[in-house]
Amino acid sequence: MTQNPFDALGGGGFDMNALLEQAQQMQQQLEQAQADLARKTVDGTVAGGAVTVTANGVGELVGVSIRTGEFDGTDPDDLSDLSDLIVAAYRDARAKSEALAGESLGPLTDGLGGGGAGGLGFPPPSLG
Repeated sequence: MTQNPFDALGGGGFDMNALLEQAQQMQQQLEQAQADLARKTVDGTVAGGAVTVTANGVGELVGVSIRTGEFDGTDPDDLSDLSDLIVAAYRDARAKSEALAGESLGPLTDGLGGGGAGGLGFPPPSLG
């Protein structure tokens, strides 16, 4: 006689429909949280505010601001410095957007086994 491996779960069975419903609810919650993140913005700033970039909560670059009078654009070294500052400001904004995503998605993805889907062993969602 073979023993049913699901007997250990209690209740004499395994409710696959309940599991699928729970997974669908989690998916909807994750999608809503990601949509909310796409509407939020964070700023990354360098050089005392000379360059500020804005990214949304999923890390997409949505704006760049350069303070007037900081760069004249006639010196190649000046333009190279500007490029470096834009990249650094974006990295700052991206780190903030990742922190924001962790705060927003953390409650939905904690306990998902391996940092993903509620003990189900799924990886956490990608943020782009």
